Amino acid sequence: MTALPIARDTTEDLEARMAALGRDARAAALALATTPTEAKDRALRAAAAGIRAAEAAILAANQADLADARAAGLSSAMIDRLLLDPGRIEAMARGLEDVAALPDPIGDTLAEWTRPNGLRIARVRVPLGVIGIIFESRPNVTADAAGLCLKSGNAAVLRPGSESFRSSRAILAALHAGLAEAGLPAAAVQMVPTADRAAVGILLGMSGVIDVIVPRGGRGLIERVIRESRVPVIRHLDGNCHVYVDGAADLAMARAIVGNAKLRRTGVCGAAETLLVDRRAAATHLAPIVRDLLDGGCEVRGDAAVQAVDPRVVPAGEADWTTEYLDAIIAARVVDGVEGAVDHVNRYGSHHTDAIVTADEGAARRFLSAVDSAVVLHNASTQFTDGGEFGMGAEIGISTDKLHARGPVGTEQLTSYKYVVRGSGQLRP
Repeated sequence: MTALPIARDTTEDLEARMAALGRDARAAALALATTPTEAKDRALRAAAAGIRAAEAAILAANQADLADARAAGLSSAMIDRLLLDPGRIEAMARGLEDVAALPDPIGDTLAEWTRPNGLRIARVRVPLGVIGIIFESRPNVTADAAGLCLKSGNAAVLRPGSESFRSSRAILAALHAGLAEAGLPAAAVQMVPTADRAAVGILLGMSGVIDVIVPRGGRGLIERVIRESRVPVIRHLDGNCHVYVDGAADLAMARAIVGNAKLRRTGVCGAAETLLVDRRAAATHLAPIVRDLLDGGCEVRGDAAVQAVDPRVVPAGEADWTTEYLDAIIAARVVDGVEGAVDHVNRYGSHHTDAIVTADEGAARRFLSAVDSAVVLHNASTQFTDGGEFGMGAEIGISTDKLHARGPVGTEQLTSYKYVVRGSGQLRP
């Protein structure tokens, strides 16, 4: 298969094209808001079948993207995020089926009450409307975002990075086949038809058309979106995640959790970037954990106590405590108990995901309550921060915000609510 070229729009009508895309998305959103659950689920299952049937075409498109990415010198972490293989394609398809199996959040009554004057008031879940998703590298976001938006009654406008443009376009074709089979409008899921970076700026200015923007990518992208957007943003900043090994931690458990949290996949946002070890456990736990990491091919950048346990450890600088490596590198230091760990995480962390390993329930409660992050874990790997692992089917991203959505953003997080008030002729005095 010959890869199709990536369109780079140089015409003067880019704004007009984006406006037309927005009008189609709004019309689709109005239709989706009242689409029965059965039709949405039929579209999701058909899209999953379409992705499986299009595996060869998706892989060919992905190979073309990978070739360009390698030629451009993208990092190994970016290459890993971009890579598709049969297993990852099957995971996309299963994710759509998992979303189809979820309860439909639209129309749920969140609360209801009756006033003394007889008015019956209900707070009812409704879609957000049109959601713009701007993402880098990960072509699977095309399917995940489309599936979650569809299930929650929202239209999606996708803007993949140029590095994953062909892959995303091939996935979108399979999604459109599913929409067609269910009789739903193709405009329910659209992709910005150009890799021109100017399209991002236009998208960020489409207030009144786009209801919320969800950016997924590196700090540069997120900061640009936050700075320029005239549309509300559900943001995901760095995944500077920590594992704290408490003095009461089981050593075997701590070694396994740290290894998984760092090395299972180093390029995901839930990968651990800093290891903290309680001073009480340094003599027994620090050396085995550090050597496991080093022997596993991970560079360890440590404070003086960590450097003392193995000559392969390199000195950590102040910047290491705030760095999201997305690579086989971890910063490590010894801290004074739970309070020292909490202080470090809240000072240097990105409020994404942080874990404690301990058999002491009191220490666990203190850490889980005091750490100011979207996800906190006790005796489990940070790499569980994922919509699929949380039973959400998939996720659009991990929100580090505190307003509206926090943590994995699934179907419920892509909704708002309205008040439905029923009376019998009441007049306000």
